[in-house]
Amino acid sequence: MDESSFILGVDLDGVVGDFYGAMRKIAAEWLDKPLDTLPEEVSYGLDEWNIDESGGYDRLHRFAVTQRNLFRDMQPIKDAPAVLRKLSTRGIRIRIITHRLFLKYSHKTSITQTVDWLDSYDIPYWDLCFMADKGAVGAHVYIDDAPSNVERLRAQGCRTIVFSNSTNRDLPGPRADNWLEVERLVLEALEEWRTGTVDLFEGMDVNKSV
Repeated sequence: MDESSFILGVDLDGVVGDFYGAMRKIAAEWLDKPLDTLPEEVSYGLDEWNIDESGGYDRLHRFAVTQRNLFRDMQPIKDAPAVLRKLSTRGIRIRIITHRLFLKYSHKTSITQTVDWLDSYDIPYWDLCFMADKGAVGAHVYIDDAPSNVERLRAQGCRTIVFSNSTNRDLPGPRADNWLEVERLVLEALEEWRTGTVDLFEGMDVNKSV
């Protein structure tokens, strides 16, 4: 690995891709309910949609990926692809880190859809890591939306930006409400790293790779 590179660890679902918007449409079909009966403001696990009575989150997620091509067809969050391209041109190494392989027997589908989606929106990346323990692969700064991921990364000493949505309102900052704010925070961190005004390496091994 080029040890001179500044690494940005990027989650996909709910950060780059509009996971909750896509899942809401699929869930309305799966539950056979009008779309407007499913709240847009949800907590992690989608309890507000009463999916347990129809088989639960894992069953809905499997249907969404294997039958409705969730990871291939979801829309990107506004400005995400453009900002990632801009950050990449600044010499930032984009490391995609996602836990999309948590469902058994659909790994090939999940990986293929992910790569096709990234390519279709011209999203740049050096590394694509399918990992539950995101801190294990290393980055100077992470961006994630899942409360459990943010808390785990910060407990490991990883500098982590929260990408705001209804699942993480209670988490402390730093946070970004949109990708223009992500760009600003990442460029600030890049400048600090270059000038040595803050130790971004503390508590993490940025050179560790899968």
